[in-house]
Amino acid sequence: MAAAGQGMAMILSDRVNTLGQFWLRHHGRRIHKIALDAGLTCPNRDGSKGTGGCTFCNNASFSPDADSRLSLQTQIAKASAVIVRRTGARHYVAYFQAYTNTYADVTQLETMYRTALAQPGVVGLSVGTRPDCVPQQVLELLPGLRDEGWLVWLELGLQSAFDTTLARVRRGHSLEEYRLAARAARRIGLPLCTHLIVGLPGESEYHCHATLDTVLDLGVDGLKLHPLHVVRHTVLAQQWRRGAYQPLELPEYLRIAADMIERTPPDVIYHRVTATAPMDILLAPDWCASKWRVLNGIEAELRQRGTRQGDRS
Repeated sequence: MAAAGQGMAMILSDRVNTLGQFWLRHHGRRIHKIALDAGLTCPNRDGSKGTGGCTFCNNASFSPDADSRLSLQTQIAKASAVIVRRTGARHYVAYFQAYTNTYADVTQLETMYRTALAQPGVVGLSVGTRPDCVPQQVLELLPGLRDEGWLVWLELGLQSAFDTTLARVRRGHSLEEYRLAARAARRIGLPLCTHLIVGLPGESEYHCHATLDTVLDLGVDGLKLHPLHVVRHTVLAQQWRRGAYQPLELPEYLRIAADMIERTPPDVIYHRVTATAPMDILLAPDWCASKWRVLNGIEAELRQRGTRQGDRS
């Protein structure tokens, strides 16, 4: 099964500038991300800005294999053992994924990052956070690690460039806060990956393309596309149950994702073009349980069109 998945990814990378192939071209080796849960929280959960989090957020859907009860060393060791068995790859980027991974004292953050970097096979880190949680101390710490020779990415969860949407899904930050954080990262040459969600409540295809335009205009090095899925124990699940939210059908997502990829300059790196959730918490749409079904669908859509990333940029 793993071998088939690898082949499928290679086909997609013929038409999309994927992160794995970018690393292979530029570093001459296969590098895999290892998702970590450092046990941090979020200002949208601890009362600073809110207590319930975003309407769609059950963090288990974003990093189901990470476990904050385990040390970072153990999380990396377990994940790397699986990757070696499946792919043979022995180099990793520690991906601080769960919750807000710049939301702590900078001394604690540096200890956390350096602990991950000290593990066997780790060659860099990617730090997932919110646009309103990137203080100056972080903007000094991360480039410092990069200057030591580590691979370093800052990942910002924007999701939408529309403040009305951000308020609707209770993000607790604004587009302006993203703009400030993105510009700050760009000024210091810190590689920036921005997360965008397709299918947010109240949004249409127009909003997806307008958000993409905003992000590209501000400057970005990488992108992640996520179809919005409904998972248990969220406000969105309640809205879906009473018919107030209808998720995208697979053909619609494939078309929108392909359109966005075509409109993305070829030098921007796609870290992800879909996202899945574990079956035990996924409510809808059911196609979000199968990563390869979506990846194959995007590749097939682009192949049918005879297009690739950047053809309409």
